Amino acid sequence: MSMFSQLLGFVAIFVFFSCILYVLFGQITVRKLRKNPKTKDLLGVEYVSGWDIINVAQAFAFPRSWAEKVENSKFSFLYANATVLYENTTKFDQVLGCIFYWLITLSGLSGAFLVLLNYLGVFSE
Repeated sequence: MSMFSQLLGFVAIFVFFSCILYVLFGQITVRKLRKNPKTKDLLGVEYVSGWDIINVAQAFAFPRSWAEKVENSKFSFLYANATVLYENTTKFDQVLGCIFYWLITLSGLSGAFLVLLNYLGVFSE
């Protein structure tokens, strides 16, 4: 088995876990936030169905200082309001969102980087 195949297998495992966390985070946390009248309009723009799950996870994954800058910008409607979300979620929800966001981001970026390296011939024998 080549080095590329082994690395691709690890990336596939991380993508699989991020898919599971996507569903869990959506069902556990974002479903509650959609039902709450205070938070249902503060989850950010939903480009495609389910994008608000990623918006909420991003609000928990980024530092609060970044969230404050985003909330005060003219493009704040695109992102979830982190201040209100922190007030209406538990620590478990916040940790789950943070883990999910970084896992999906890093697995996607590492998969794209792996494909780029393969295209450039790094793994050719």
